[in-house]
Amino acid sequence: MRAAVENGASIGRAYVLDVQTDMERDLSTMSNELGGPVRQVFPNRIQFSNALTQMAEFFGYPAIYILNGEGEVLARGETASAPPYLAPPSTAIAVAAAGQDAAVEATQNPDVIRILYPLPEYGDAYLYVVRPLAPGLIAQMNTSQDSIEAYREAEESRARIQAAFALSYVETALLVLVGAVWLGLSAANAIARPVARLVQAADRVAEGDLTARVDSSADPEEIAVLSRAFNRMTSDLQMQQEALRAASEDAQARSLFIETVLSGVSAGVIGLDKKGRISAINESATQLLSIQEPKVLGKPLAKVAPELGDLVARGEARVDEEIDVTRDGETLRLRVRVEGGLGGEMVLTFDDITRLVTAQRNAAWKDVARRIAHEIKNPLTPIQLSAERLRRKYRSQVADDVETFDRCTETIIRQVGDIGRMVDEFSSFARMPAPRFAPEDPAELLRQAVFAQRVADPEVAVHMTEPLSDAVISCDGRMVGQALANLLKNAGEAVAAARAQGRKADGGVSAVLEVEDGRATFIIEDDGVGLPEKDRDRLTEPYVTTREKGTGLGLAIVKRICEDHGGELKLADAQDLKGARFCMIFPLQNSTPSDAPPASQR
Repeated sequence: MRAAVENGASIGRAYVLDVQTDMERDLSTMSNELGGPVRQVFPNRIQFSNALTQMAEFFGYPAIYILNGEGEVLARGETASAPPYLAPPSTAIAVAAAGQDAAVEATQNPDVIRILYPLPEYGDAYLYVVRPLAPGLIAQMNTSQDSIEAYREAEESRARIQAAFALSYVETALLVLVGAVWLGLSAANAIARPVARLVQAADRVAEGDLTARVDSSADPEEIAVLSRAFNRMTSDLQMQQEALRAASEDAQARSLFIETVLSGVSAGVIGLDKKGRISAINESATQLLSIQEPKVLGKPLAKVAPELGDLVARGEARVDEEIDVTRDGETLRLRVRVEGGLGGEMVLTFDDITRLVTAQRNAAWKDVARRIAHEIKNPLTPIQLSAERLRRKYRSQVADDVETFDRCTETIIRQVGDIGRMVDEFSSFARMPAPRFAPEDPAELLRQAVFAQRVADPEVAVHMTEPLSDAVISCDGRMVGQALANLLKNAGEAVAAARAQGRKADGGVSAVLEVEDGRATFIIEDDGVGLPEKDRDRLTEPYVTTREKGTGLGLAIVKRICEDHGGELKLADAQDLKGARFCMIFPLQNSTPSDAPPASQR
């Protein structure tokens, strides 16, 4: 009987101890959280109380308090189900101040466990939390303890009672011996069987089986109360475990879904907290913004991407604008959308529309070029023929100033020729033919272009590294040759411009062919005036040029040819010389680069 009663009380104490252990572990986590970023908002009691309330809801506690050494409340976070505040006794504060991990106290009405935990990051302060228990559990534990004490008192007085009545019952004891033995065995069996079932169920719970229940319908009332309390305890533990498991699975599923969505979209996505710090960012955003730092979470957006930080700083509820972002000398046009401003958490989404804007500009310039070529080309031939006729017919009649007459007519004819070449460039840009793909040797294309440049401008040396790599590309040889000729011509003119400025440009022009990673790269470097630092990427747009007499169509045509062949054009500073560096990249035959446009778009 004593073992049964003590086992029941031990089960209750073990349950309270298990709850205490969970609370101490939660308190350790809360202490670490309060010692982190939350510590900075401690002076703002309202914000700090909101943080405590959120922490209480997260860990499942109705109330969290921070007390000083005198037991005064410094801050509190209470939920709607928080029990009335009960100050801890001075002995509990003394225990916590003496270096103990926590001071524990269990109270009734309602049944709760209150723990005082030292909080050294806040000075002489303590974290005081309240955890509700199953209603009536402490009373049942007290009842079990009273039963143990009553049993012990009865056991101590049994010897005295037997001694007092021994003589009186000696004779009758012999008569009722048989009946007493029978009744004793029956009573022992009635008690031992439910206790054995309770012990077996307790063993199953200890092994982790929270579905264990004890049938108390035929048990004595004292044992039945303990059995029902045990059943309620295991039921509560099972429900809490299932709730925790469901919450954990739901949180993991949500987190996995969000991560999958963010990693799969091509648009950049950045999440910001209320202070403008980065709370989430996907891979596309780091690539578009060229973020090299391995850890950007928690950093202000204004430091990571100042261009986006300016939009966020405006504090508008919704922003939809286009901005330019410059990284490593390359400017990207981004369309940015900001949702959730006005001091709250925000989400930024942005797409790279650089190619779209460039395509729109090219379409507009093509229409302009077509109109210019149409309007200018028709009168050029009559003007030139008229000037030539004037020179043939009236030159002999000019007696006093033939030299001036010749100079004027030659100027007219020469300028008309220059305008004609300009119109031809307009027409070429406006009516770029579709490429006719065929296997071509890039080395031979480069040799032909270099030879033509050497013949056209022998004063500028063109160096070509031999032997050239063997490769085959699928392209329109005439168009690629035209692009190489344009680049070599621009390089020669840049060297001539540098010499005209008085700089010694003996390096001339360098032409190299590199074949690696499934791509053939034509590299043209010059020893000329170089490329501007600002708006360098706009040099490939129509009618944008740094030369005094340039039309701004050469690089635009070269870029168009590269894109039509699934390649790209890159502009940079020269590495071996002092001028500019141009790289035309084409995929090798039977190799498709990742950024090559589909055949339907070429």
